[in-house]
Amino acid sequence: MYAQDEKLANNSYYTATAQPLPEQSSLQGQVQADVCVVGAGLAGLSAALELVNAGFKVALIEGKRVAWGASGRNGGQAIAGYACGEEPFEKQLSLGEAKTAFNLTLEGLDLMRARIKTYDIDCDWVDGYMTASVKPKSSAGLFEWADRMADVYDYPHLQKVSAQQMPEWVASKRYHAGVLDKNSAHLHPLKYALGLARACLEAGVAIFEHSIVTEIQYTDPVVVKTAHGQVKASFVILAGNVYIEELAPKIAKRIMPVGTYIIATEQLPHDLANSLIKNRIAVCDNNFVLDYFRVTNDNRMLFGGRVSYSGITPPNLPVAMRKTMLRAFPQLDSAQVEYCWGGFVDVTVNRAPDFGRIAPNVYYLQGFSGHGLILTGIAGKLAAEAVRGQAQRFDLFTKLRHLPFVGGKYLRTPAQVLGMAYYRLRDYL
Repeated sequence: MYAQDEKLANNSYYTATAQPLPEQSSLQGQVQADVCVVGAGLAGLSAALELVNAGFKVALIEGKRVAWGASGRNGGQAIAGYACGEEPFEKQLSLGEAKTAFNLTLEGLDLMRARIKTYDIDCDWVDGYMTASVKPKSSAGLFEWADRMADVYDYPHLQKVSAQQMPEWVASKRYHAGVLDKNSAHLHPLKYALGLARACLEAGVAIFEHSIVTEIQYTDPVVVKTAHGQVKASFVILAGNVYIEELAPKIAKRIMPVGTYIIATEQLPHDLANSLIKNRIAVCDNNFVLDYFRVTNDNRMLFGGRVSYSGITPPNLPVAMRKTMLRAFPQLDSAQVEYCWGGFVDVTVNRAPDFGRIAPNVYYLQGFSGHGLILTGIAGKLAAEAVRGQAQRFDLFTKLRHLPFVGGKYLRTPAQVLGMAYYRLRDYL
């Protein structure tokens, strides 16, 4: 997985525009800690920061570099709610518990804002996010959802944007109507993640980079081994998502790595950049196979959304994605693509998050399903609470049942490719 993902990490706009973290040493010899966190993405960084601030000795192990995976390469949309919507929670839990789960994402938004302020993280934060429909028939469902979120979930931040109003918000004939979430936002995810990492280091977290975990001994204390060292810890939090298949095969069956890709144009004239999206909010359509886009603070169009369930990077990716962008914004015809990158997100069958325990002292966080910029932060906080003996909020998520992907390790990919072909066809109809 690491070797395959290395190619997708190249030519990232985020990497090119973020101040890198000083390289941390790899794990050498034996280290003793209260808690060992595996994976230095947003979930792992969040858990580590919460725990070190509570007085725990924390070792954070990363196979590559901090935020190397999805945490540092995603679309940058900080969105309330879940990729699965409310349905899986309402089907498996009480309505009160479903509301609690939704409100935890709002807490996640507040947590992100608070950390940006507390740790003085400059990460290009912009308020506002819109879900847009591409067809009249999907606008009706979108508006019904907005009404239900206000009535049932007491979420007052949604504003319906009619077909007549839509051109005022998005300068594209492709989008029919929309719902603006004034509480959600977008940001530079790598700048934010590296800001959390610096906060962790200043607070005393021992971060080890270039330290791929080769084995975990589920004992007490737990032993986490790498090629050149090991950590003994009373607790372990696995936050490696798509990179933990060999370490935890039982839960790995319930996630699938899905490739997703983004382009960023060259810098646009300021007036053109301002004309594309009102207030420079982030926008995402409501197709099953969706597109998302936003204008960066340095006047580039960032456009993403093409996915691959086969694990194979699509050919001629920059050209293909530019074509999709021009379908929405033909006025960018003269703009060249300067950056093109991608990565893998961890998707569950029902798109709901999958949190739980492998052993009484080993917690895991996975299944963010492409909607994890906010959720990873609150997930790390909940795992830290569980380590501290306050597991009530964490255990809300352990009540969710998750199925393995059909076909096992080798047949699940072709099965998903066929399934996605159906959903792509449905989006076009």
